[in-house]
Amino acid sequence: MTAEDCMRRAIALSFETMNAAGGGPFGAVIAQDGKIIAEGSNLVTSTNDPTAHAEVVAIRRACASLGRFDLRGAEIFTSCEPCPMCLAAIYWARLDRIHFANDRADAAAIGFDDDFLYREIPLPLAARSIPTLRLLAAEARAAFTAWDAKPDKIRY
Repeated sequence: MTAEDCMRRAIALSFETMNAAGGGPFGAVIAQDGKIIAEGSNLVTSTNDPTAHAEVVAIRRACASLGRFDLRGAEIFTSCEPCPMCLAAIYWARLDRIHFANDRADAAAIGFDDDFLYREIPLPLAARSIPTLRLLAAEARAAFTAWDAKPDKIRY
């Protein structure tokens, strides 16, 4: 299966879920060794889950299918440039490559917040549109200290 085949499937998923009233016009597939191992589409409105973006759904399904949280050796094909949340999930999953079709400006043009979020992240905390306050850092650090000393931790 070619990269174009994988992207066409991601685009088809964006239409399928949108037309079935499952969510927004976004689809994603994860492929490894020329085969699709997982698919996802935007399920935000049908599941009342703001994290159910196509990329996150595809990552969850790929990890469940492979029985691991590390997707090294796989690539993601998504019908739109990943939003910051999805981009972070892709990095956490350790995918090898990202392919996308529409970009964040295209998403903004039809009312999605991707571009706004990209602009919001580099702002100082006090300048962000959602007030962000740090509390009890010293108390919380105890969990980090315990994790750092834990001999049987599974790194990810």
